[in-house]
Amino acid sequence: MTAATDAGQAVADAHRREWAFVLAATVRVARDLDLAEECVQEAYAAALSAWERDRVPGNPAAWLTTAAKRRAMDAIRRERTFRSKLPLLVEPEEAVDELALDELGEQKQEQVVDSEGVVPDERLRLIFTCCHPALAQEAQLALTLRLVCGLPTPDVARALLVSQQTMAARITRAKKKISAARIPYRVPRPAELPDRLTAVLGVIHLLFTAGHTAPSGPALMRTDLADRALHLARALRDLMPDEPEVRGLLALLLVTDARRATRTGADGRLLRLEEQDRSVWDRAALAEAHELIVAGLRGGRAGRYLLQAAIASLYAKAPTYEETDWPQIVALYDRLLSLWPSPVVALNRTVPVSMAHGPAIALAQVEALEQDGALSRYQYLPAIKADLLQRLGRTDQAAAAYREALELTGNEAERAFLAARLTHQQTTPRKGSSLTPP
Repeated sequence: MTAATDAGQAVADAHRREWAFVLAATVRVARDLDLAEECVQEAYAAALSAWERDRVPGNPAAWLTTAAKRRAMDAIRRERTFRSKLPLLVEPEEAVDELALDELGEQKQEQVVDSEGVVPDERLRLIFTCCHPALAQEAQLALTLRLVCGLPTPDVARALLVSQQTMAARITRAKKKISAARIPYRVPRPAELPDRLTAVLGVIHLLFTAGHTAPSGPALMRTDLADRALHLARALRDLMPDEPEVRGLLALLLVTDARRATRTGADGRLLRLEEQDRSVWDRAALAEAHELIVAGLRGGRAGRYLLQAAIASLYAKAPTYEETDWPQIVALYDRLLSLWPSPVVALNRTVPVSMAHGPAIALAQVEALEQDGALSRYQYLPAIKADLLQRLGRTDQAAAAYREALELTGNEAERAFLAARLTHQQTTPRKGSSLTPP
């Protein structure tokens, strides 16, 4: 490999693994998300030529962080110099107001230093900071996934089931609002954490989902994202150990990730849940998740993440796919839907419904969701519909649904699976679902 190839690969790896850490460290200096993002981008660009010339450093993250921080400090100095030399073109009262804002900013910077111990994890601290209540929750999720977690805008759009153009506009509006409203980079005080918890939980869950099944790319998983989400969930549990939904989220991630080693075959082919070797599942993770679920259910306040964890745990506890307690899973989905009436939850519920009550009943529910239109960009709807149609012997309609799912799917492992299902349609009904949502 040439030096240029080595440098390019190292920069790509560092972007995938270290973007969030470098941005979090840079924001602390820049005190502005837009400026910090610009400085981090410049640092990565500079790394390409520097690492080709001087070789890849032993600690790429430290190199990038130092470079980004220096750029941020240079930008701040330039701004201060410009402001000091700019002639007074405003009324004295306005100048005083500006000075007061500067002093307020300094006070807020002191609060950052004083409150850093509240959220000791660097990346978790930035997530709490970005989930500012002045922003709509959709904007909080989009901005945090893009800037803090480093997901490309198309992948953020897929995660939130909107078009790429809509997502880009949403992120731009959020950044403009932060700038116009002078929302500072300030770590929330302990009393403010609960108000931001729902959004923070949502960010970590979506980050894990993007790692568990990558929205795009050749591999089924992005293990770096899944590992990062698990780390953040544990850090959040350490920070807020008495919050039931924090324990529920950690349990959900653990029980879902326990199947990691069996989700693809040796050839990279996606394996359905009923095809996976259950003896290889991570029993330690399943046991830890079970303890969290039992403790949470005993507390009597089962939220959406705890109920999802309980559903995933029932799938995992069954000796075989056929022996899964389908009626109990349907009952848990009913509880979840009453608490969180999400169309994705309603779609996921159709899988156990098809096993407990038959594919015809499940298909009617899928078609009702299809008519609603809320999941028009969600690839798992036509994939599940195709499986149900095939089980009912309606092969031509099943083929059309598989083609629709293929058009919506960006992950190459899932596309290969769907293409194989389309090409090799089975002639006898199946019992299992062709593609279960992550």
